[in-house]
Amino acid sequence: MAANDSHVGILDFVLGGIDFAVPGNGGKECAAYLSNTQRMVESVLFLLFAAGLIWCWYSKLKLPPLGKDVFNREIDYWGKRVMLFCMCLTFGIELGYKFASRTMIFVFYPCHVATSIQIFLLAVPPKRYVTGIFRLQLYILNGALLAILFPVTDTRILPFELELYYIQHVLMLIVPLYLLRMGGVYIPEKLSDFSWSLVAMGILFIYHFIPLQIGALISHVNLNNMLCPAVSDPFHGQFYRLCGSAHQILLIPLQGKIYALIAQYFNIQPKHDYLVEEYWFVKSTTNEKTANEKSSSHIKQN
Repeated sequence: MAANDSHVGILDFVLGGIDFAVPGNGGKECAAYLSNTQRMVESVLFLLFAAGLIWCWYSKLKLPPLGKDVFNREIDYWGKRVMLFCMCLTFGIELGYKFASRTMIFVFYPCHVATSIQIFLLAVPPKRYVTGIFRLQLYILNGALLAILFPVTDTRILPFELELYYIQHVLMLIVPLYLLRMGGVYIPEKLSDFSWSLVAMGILFIYHFIPLQIGALISHVNLNNMLCPAVSDPFHGQFYRLCGSAHQILLIPLQGKIYALIAQYFNIQPKHDYLVEEYWFVKSTTNEKTANEKSSSHIKQN
């Protein structure tokens, strides 16, 4: 009996505060918006497409070795700590709203996942794999732009909750520009290299059509509009997921490349020699020992 009460309490805490009467929030009618056959066909097609992208391009991903000036940049850029503070404060307040409104299931939205990744990038010491995570996250920020252009704010009724919605998504778009300005391990790939964007696209499709869609079907919560279209969706209709996925195929690589173009045009990105980059699965020995020693001393100093 106690176990059942515990499960009920957890479910109430996760989705008990969701008002299914609000259009686009979910519910049985939203879950029945598409037929099971259509959901199955779309899921299989896009999952095969995503798996093909990752299979074909993950072995072509390249990473640079750690440079000698990486840790000097970490020490000089005190603004990184300020940016980390702002992101943690914003995301912490957002989580507080989710706790208070009993809608914790919304933390699985891609924008919240992307915010968590950016906090990690701002907090983690320089490592070779950090460059890879940075490059991937450049291509998962399209949700932030769409959230600003087509906001869904009907459920944000608590004080300052609406304002925080815009603050979080604007910060998500600013953080990559700041990290690009910082340089070091925060270096984008060449403009002609689309391997990172295509792998990121595959990961996004898998995240939407497996965990998000399954969670949405079980809970009847319209997680990132996997059950039915949002009220502000310009592609509202029976094939809204096909239309949305089609424009994402164009928007995902475009938005990431725009960051690199902005960095180059305004000369905010430090110069980088792409000829020294190696495939990600090749363990780089260039400056690795020195970098590890500096990392240990840098952590001790702090």
